[in-house]
Amino acid sequence: MGDSRSPCTSPRPSCTITLNARGWYDGRVPAPVACIRVLIADDNVIARAGIKALLLVQDGISVVGEADDGVRAVEQYRALLPDVLVVDMRMPRLDGAAVASAVLREFPAARILVLTHYDGEETVMLALRAGVHGYLTKDTGGPDLVHAIRAVHGGQRYLPPSVEQRLSTHLTLPALTLRERQVLEAIYHGFTNKQIATKLGVTERTAGFHVGGLLAKLGAKTRTEAVAIALNRGLLQAPGG
Repeated sequence: MGDSRSPCTSPRPSCTITLNARGWYDGRVPAPVACIRVLIADDNVIARAGIKALLLVQDGISVVGEADDGVRAVEQYRALLPDVLVVDMRMPRLDGAAVASAVLREFPAARILVLTHYDGEETVMLALRAGVHGYLTKDTGGPDLVHAIRAVHGGQRYLPPSVEQRLSTHLTLPALTLRERQVLEAIYHGFTNKQIATKLGVTERTAGFHVGGLLAKLGAKTRTEAVAIALNRGLLQAPGG
């Protein structure tokens, strides 16, 4: 039974080709494939296994390590020095943005691709501000992931149209102030105006003004709609998500 693994199984594979008498490659032997060494960081063991299975059958891609939390991802990067780090945004101990920041601070030439469930524009912007070079969601097809890895490794930035649309939405929407974010968080947890007033140290009337202003800025008619919009935009994160 043949070996289905990627041809670049050694850490730094070398390729030997035969040149003709004039010193040119004559095409009689397969051209060498540059090996892209990938580190996968995701706390979901099934997701890691799926990504690894996909990459191991690709020409010129090798999975050199895995990490199941953010701190381990930084440690593994430091130990393995992969060509591309594929990282989830939501992980224990350090999230994907924090991992990217830590890795790039120590290794400025690192190439990092986010692969995550979350496509809200706030989440995308958090990753891009951290310095990642590409951003994909986990509903992406296998060929697109492979293409993104090759593009990021080749020095390009990779954002699919859906993510670019999120970014354009982000740039056209007014940013929330710190106070508005506090009110939004309180609404998300089901606080009444009176409870919000106590939390913020303001009068109940002022809390009501804050709630009304927040709903207007989000384009929502109700608190429930405001929370739904905020979750969609990545302004809030559902627990356990």
